[in-house]
Amino acid sequence: MSEQTVTKTEFNYLHVKPGVQLIKAGTYKKKELNDLLGVPKLKSQIIDVPVCSDERPLQMGYFSMQPGEEFEFTYTFLEIKVIINGKIVVRDDQGKKYTAEKGDVFLFTPTTTVVFDGESDGDAIYTGHRAPEPSFM
Repeated sequence: MSEQTVTKTEFNYLHVKPGVQLIKAGTYKKKELNDLLGVPKLKSQIIDVPVCSDERPLQMGYFSMQPGEEFEFTYTFLEIKVIINGKIVVRDDQGKKYTAEKGDVFLFTPTTTVVFDGESDGDAIYTGHRAPEPSFM
């Protein structure tokens, strides 16, 4: 197995037994995206949290962005992003601008490419139908 190959069992999934779990704010420390994406002036952070490892994996995470450089991202999976503070601004491949503020929800469907606008200044919680991204953990 190569170093870049990751199996489901290597993650600490939240869903391990029936019951309720409370995840307190600040439990997970977000990673800086500027180095991960190779965009030095980007001011954005992310953390993936694996939820389950079934045949349709599910994960959740926290995302923040401050005013700075924009970046492009292609969703090859379904993701729901709920804005919990401030605003997150994206543009679709047609150039249409969407500004989401506290309480608003983005729904990104596969295959959608968006640009996260550099004027964004907010925080979000997201969940997606995908395995966690090891570099975001």
